[in-house]
Formats: sequence, structure tokens, C-alpha cells
Amino acid sequence: MTFVIDRPTRPAPPDEPSALDERIGGLDWTAIAADLDAGGHASLRSLLSREQCEAIAAGYEDEARYRSRVIMARHGFGRGEYRYFRYPLPELVEGLRQACYPRLAPIAQRWNEAMGIGVAYPPRLDDFLARCHGAGQTRPTPLLLRYASGDYNCLHQDLYGEHVFPLQVAILLSQPGRDFEGGEFVLTEQRPRMQSRVEVVPLRQGDAVVFAVNQRPVRGARGHYRVAMRHGVSRLHSGQRHTLGLIFHDAN
Repeated sequence: MTFVIDRPTRPAPPDEPSALDERIGGLDWTAIAADLDAGGHASLRSLLSREQCEAIAAGYEDEARYRSRVIMARHGFGRGEYRYFRYPLPELVEGLRQACYPRLAPIAQRWNEAMGIGVAYPPRLDDFLARCHGAGQTRPTPLLLRYASGDYNCLHQDLYGEHVFPLQVAILLSQPGRDFEGGEFVLTEQRPRMQSRVEVVPLRQGDAVVFAVNQRPVRGARGHYRVAMRHGVSRLHSGQRHTLGLIFHDAN
């Protein structure tokens, strides 16, 4: 397999807020932050329309959109496959990334402070990506995943280099019960000296889940401590499932 490293050429964000930015800005971010603090994840209901979901999924075979394709079984990641987008990202994917980051950055900053991690996040995605690119992390990380019957995604963390943004977003593009059966989004957390806790996050087409990439803070009797989190997808029983993944740090 040949992997092509793209030059980090990205479209400039629009000067005026887009409809997508206004829609995301209109979500209850106080409640989203509270859910993230409580369990390491939060659901964003009906983030995309059915038409938007189907348009993204339909582009899976458009080779020009992507920098690489990964067959998961070849690497022990599970079964299924995914493609990393190349720069410039499709307009909708770029818009989602640009609109979500500034709402998540204050939460990420607060988490780092609680965990004693001395990393600050700028308010604009472009400034954070400039930091990534300066460290050699120049490859875009938004990806489109496709699962068929019998496929699954092993529990993992999406860490691609020194600079990591601690939150990411997954958007379900297919409809459970119509397009596929099974294939639930799964999160686990490992607290110190405790057994792992597992949670299944129910999603419908167009719903998104925001979740911790690596660690999140949990308040204990002596202050906050770090909890390690992983995510994956359970085995599909039938049909086909597409998911859009938004990761905010680029890869080396």
C-alpha cells in the first residue's frame, strides 16, 4: 500500500458565520460540557440531515478525496476499512471541524488544567493546526469509515503525534435498523485500581458523539485524577455502516 503525504493546503475559513456554524453554535454547550465532565462523552442529536449524511457516505469511492485507505484486518484493528481525507477537505467536513473546535477548546483547556497538563489550546483551529504542522504533523486526520456485516472496530485511541487535542467527534451517517443491525458505538474507561467500565452510546443517522481521545479528569477525594478511555464499534450483524470521524490534531 502506498501512502501519499499531502502538503497542508487548506481553504481559509469564511469571514461570515455559515449556517452550519450557527447551528453548532446554537447547541446547548453548557449541557454538552456537563455530559463530558460526567462521563467522558456527549451526544449531539441531529447534527446533520439525512441528505448530508448520504452525500458524505456516497463519496467513499471517490479516490481524489482521500490520502490513504486502511484495511483494518491487515493491522489487527478489527474488520472493515476507512479512508483519511486529503487537504483541502470537503466543504462540509471542513465546516464541521472549524465550527466544533472553538466550542470544544475551552472544555479541553479546563480538562488539562484539572489533570495538571501544561498545554494550552488557542481559540482557533487554524492556530492549533499551525502548531501541529510546525512539529511535522501535517497529514489531515478526518476520516470516513465503512463497515459491512461481520465488521467491527477494536477499542483504541486516535493518537498521531506529540500534539493531541483531547476531544474528537464521530457522526453516524447510516440509520440503525434500516441500513444495518448491530454496530454500536462503544466506550470504555479504566480508572486506577478498578475494573474497566463499558458504555454503549445509542446513535441515529445524523447524530454525533463527542468523546475523550485519551484521558479525562475525574474528581476524587484528593482532587482530580486521570481516567484512560478507548472507543470502538461492536460487530455488525447485517447491512453497511458509514461514520465520519473528526479528529482535530493532524498526523505525522
